[in-house]
Amino acid sequence: MSPRTTNDSLEDQRKQAATRKPRIEVRRFQGTAKHAEQLAHMRVAHLTDLHFGRVTPMAVQRRAVELTNEEKPDLVVITGDFVCHSQLYLDQLVETLSGIQAPTIAVLGNHDYWSGAPEVARALKKADVEVLRNQHTVITLDHQRIQVVGLDDSYTGHCDREKALKGLRRDLPSLGLSHIAEEADALWHRGVPLVLAGHTHAGQVTLARLHELALGRIVGHKYVHGLYGKRAGAPLGAVYVGAGIGAAVMPLRIGERGRRELAIFELGADVHDFDEHHDEQVALAGRKPSPELTQKRQDYVFKRELQREIREARKYLAELKKQGRGLSAPPPPPSELDELASPPPPPEGLDDLATLDGPARELPTFEDRER
Repeated sequence: MSPRTTNDSLEDQRKQAATRKPRIEVRRFQGTAKHAEQLAHMRVAHLTDLHFGRVTPMAVQRRAVELTNEEKPDLVVITGDFVCHSQLYLDQLVETLSGIQAPTIAVLGNHDYWSGAPEVARALKKADVEVLRNQHTVITLDHQRIQVVGLDDSYTGHCDREKALKGLRRDLPSLGLSHIAEEADALWHRGVPLVLAGHTHAGQVTLARLHELALGRIVGHKYVHGLYGKRAGAPLGAVYVGAGIGAAVMPLRIGERGRRELAIFELGADVHDFDEHHDEQVALAGRKPSPELTQKRQDYVFKRELQREIREARKYLAELKKQGRGLSAPPPPPSELDELASPPPPPEGLDDLATLDGPARELPTFEDRER
């Protein structure tokens, strides 16, 4: 083969790679028997763990929105972790999510709190995404009403179920959203038959059931990926854990269950039978986080908030100095505030293998790799 032929072949491959759409699985499921009693038909699209940042290519984010719109859902729900390790990509988040062509409701996740929950929530509002923080709302879609219950992130200690459920009506159909799937158990007993969640990324590597070993037995999750519980009969209650779109550290996804996904739920009586991706699974044993670990997670959020305030204060003082309006007193000597102002790694025991979170910083850009 001549060098020219080889160069032409490489150029063709590059062109094909540039036009190839990122692979995102569409997995379809029916709703619960309770939804069949209360609704005619409602299509809900579920996305989770978008993780806008350098780790996840923007082509993947745009494809997720494009694929969602192609499904023509009545409602889109997103269950947390919109950012990666910072607020650097909030403008891209707003631009991309503004393209969703259906009413969109969301809850926040641990990465959103680590990076700044108020700022993430404001960005989502700009994108016309309603954020529920221990609240529920009633939305009317095609003359049908549904209650959506949104729990704030329990990983960082912000979940308040009683506040979210106060005033919930039993005569209206309900759908629950939570970044952490284990919160579903308590919602089932309060009239919320289906809860959609995220956080685990399905482990990202699912060969030989490694995701269940890592996230279930080692980390202690009851629900790792997919559908658990019962959608009919008693006791009624199901939870779905999405595999997500983005990643926090490495974009590598290996195994069919670990692929990026959009989950579609067909709720109501007028739903034709179709092949679902999988049946309900049996929950793993699970293990609740200790009070000490829960406190560490809460302390870490507080420390990150303090770091951001210190950085903003220093920027403000530097701007005053440039304008000749600085403080008359000399700046204070270096202290432990300098240490606080630099991003620390999470305390030992804070992370779980579900998110593979490293130090609170933006990481180098990665190529998109999926098998």
